[in-house]
Order: sequence, then structure tokens, then C-alpha cells
Amino acid sequence: MRFGAFLPPHHPVGEHPTLLIERDLQLVTLLDRLGYDEFWVGEHHSSGWEMIASPELFLAAAGERTNRIKLGTGVISLPYHHPFTVAQRIVQLDHMTRGRVIFGTGPGALTQDALMLGIDTMVLRDRQDEAIGILKRLLRGEQITYDCDWFRLHKANLQLLPYQEKMEMVTASSVSPSGMKLAGKYGMGVLSLATSFAAGMYALTSQWAFAEQAAQESGNQVGREAWRILLNFHLAETRQQAEQEAAQGYQHWHNDYIIGTLTADGKGRVEDPRQLIEQAREPGPGGTRTITIGTPDDAVSTIRNLYQATGGFGCVLGLAHDWANVEATRRSWELFARYVIPEINGLASGLKTAFALNKANRAELLGKQFAAIQAKMGDRKIGQMEAPGGGKAK
Repeated sequence: MRFGAFLPPHHPVGEHPTLLIERDLQLVTLLDRLGYDEFWVGEHHSSGWEMIASPELFLAAAGERTNRIKLGTGVISLPYHHPFTVAQRIVQLDHMTRGRVIFGTGPGALTQDALMLGIDTMVLRDRQDEAIGILKRLLRGEQITYDCDWFRLHKANLQLLPYQEKMEMVTASSVSPSGMKLAGKYGMGVLSLATSFAAGMYALTSQWAFAEQAAQESGNQVGREAWRILLNFHLAETRQQAEQEAAQGYQHWHNDYIIGTLTADGKGRVEDPRQLIEQAREPGPGGTRTITIGTPDDAVSTIRNLYQATGGFGCVLGLAHDWANVEATRRSWELFARYVIPEINGLASGLKTAFALNKANRAELLGKQFAAIQAKMGDRKIGQMEAPGGGKAK
């Protein structure tokens, strides 16, 4: 399984935005050193919390500071852009990062973004569908003439193709099955991003079937290894410590972003942080949950339960947030890398087996070692061995 981070970003209003962007760049540098596989950045133009408008610009800077981590646009809101210029930017980014780009697409998450651009929200998903079809052809090097109600192309082709032989494309999916259907229609990967909501978590257990059905109808193939699921976590050495570090920030995020920004009626605020954490720990279908405030063992249990309930997926993306202070947040990502990733992927299983065998057979092994030494020394006792140069060794 692959592991990474998804940065919308979710920064509460009030801090210096320039310093926040720098802190986000420091995070991707840290995750690159810790061995994470992927880092995703979103596009937003309103809400106050999410102030990165161009994931391509951010990832270009991140590419200069990192060496191996894959860099994903999570996501470019296709209805806001001409497909040709999107293709040009993503191809350039792929060359600048030496082929580390994953091209994530979406219809646009925030209604206010679309309203400011004068776009009817009812056409967003249709426009994304239309743009994906054009983008895939452009990235293959085709020349296209196309005319629709929101963009035109006349004998258009890319003068520069991607650095990668085949760039991976991914579509965002939320509570509705539309994202899954697009993935199947075009043979793309999936980003399941609505797991902060109960409805999104419950939808996970049945959504993959929509991708498979759409793939069958269109003659494409989809694989669960290209399915990425967003998880929310904050880890510490103990549950008590994790709760102390993240409780207030988690409550602020839940009440003022999730409830205050993304829901229509604003209902669902929780004034007791402890009650909110207890709600997050309530199991969903198949014992699943997508929010973990606790220890690395808790995160391992969360991932295993979710894997079993969904039928399998290929990548876990942790939501990058400000529930705790900077130091505790970085420590959480480090604990995940040190303990959760190797446990899920079995990276330390051979070492554990070797240690257990050695421990179980310690008496026998030490006895054989002692016997071998005695045989080598003849009749002399080990405590009376002669030291080099004469005298007795102690």
C-alpha cells in the first residue's frame, strides 16, 4: 500500500498566509525525507481556510525541495479553465519534476468559487467530463478541433508531451457516484475525499461498484490499486496525549470549516471537544472509521478495518491540517511513518520473526555457544583464560 498526504490546505484564518505556504512546503520536504509516496495539493479560491489557488505553482516549488515523492494536483477544477492551458501547465510541471506528477482533476469543491466565476454549478460535472475527454487526447499528442459552449480548439496539439510515457490521471469522488463513474468511463484513478463526513464514509463501502460498471460499459479497466482514500488522523505516543494536542483544533476545524463552510444549514456543531472525539471513534459500516485521534496502533486498526470493509484500495492519504501545533503535527506524521506504514506493509515482519526465534531459543543457543568455547579451550576454565602477553584474563 502507498501512503501520502492531501493538503487542501485547511489553515484557520488569522495567520500570515506567506508563512503558512512556507510551512506547507516544509511539510512536503519532511514527508519526502520520511519516505511517503505522494503529496497532493488542492485548488481553491474562497472559504478563507484554503488559500492555494494554483496547485501547479505550489508543486513546482515543492519539486525543487524534494527528490522522490510523487506530486499530485488534488485537484485542478477543470470547469474553471480552458483544457488546453491546463494540459500545457501539467506537462511543463511533469518535466520540471522529472516525471513525478499525478494529474488529479475535479469539478470544483466550493460553490462560492463557481459563483465568483459566473459558472452555473449545475454544469460543473458535465464540464469536467467533457474536459477530461479532451485532455486525454491532448496528452496522447492528438491534434484536436472542437467547439462547445465554454471553450474552442482549432487544430490544437501540444508542442511538448509529458515527461512520463503515461501520466497517471485521477478524478475526485465525494458522496455521489459521479466521480467513480468518470473514473470507470476514462480508465482513471480515484480520490475519495468526502471521508470527513459520515455520508462520505458510509458511501465508501459501495462506491467502487460504480467505477467497475462504468469501466465495463466503456471498454476500459479500473484497478483498486489506483483508488486513494483520505483519512484524518493525529497521532501521539498515547491516546491521552493525542487528545490533549488535537482536541481544540479538531473542534475548531469541525465547527468552523466542516459545519460552518461546507454544510448548507450549519447544523451539527459540537461544543464539547471530548464529545466530538467520542463521536469520531464511533464505528461506521464494518467497524470502519476515517478519523483517528490516538496512537499508531489505532491508525493501523482504522486502515485494516477500512480495507476489509471497502474490498481494498491502493493508497491512504492523510489530511494535512492544523488540529495541533506545528511540532506535534510533524511528530504525528513521523509516528505514522515509523510505525503505521511498516506495520501495514509488513516491512518489519522479517525482523520481528528473527527476534522472536532468537528469544525463544536463547537458552539453547547460548548453551551451544558456551559448549563451543569450552571445547576450543580444552580443559581450562573460561575464567582462567590466559591474556595476551601472559597473566590471567578476567
